[in-house]
Amino acid sequence: MTRHFGVFQFKPGITQDQIDESFIALADLSNKIPGLLSVEHGPYKSDEGLNDGFTHGFIMTFETPEARDAYLPHPDHLKVVDLVQPRLERLVVFDFDV
Repeated sequence: MTRHFGVFQFKPGITQDQIDESFIALADLSNKIPGLLSVEHGPYKSDEGLNDGFTHGFIMTFETPEARDAYLPHPDHLKVVDLVQPRLERLVVFDFDV
């Protein structure tokens, strides 16, 4: 399996409705992209304070590295990128095999 995780810092002025819309679209990709097994997401929830300004995160689980590779240029993924990326101040994405 391959994990694809990221953290978002939304731009000032982005509403909770826009954040919710972003994650609904992201989560719906598991219904559209073969090999994408699950999408989990949520806001930062720790008193540790090591989030460096990032407010939300997600984890995607793919069957194989090849499924992840096919996801990246997939048209449905690119639609979500077009929706979400303009709302972001910063983004970090990191992949690893399990």
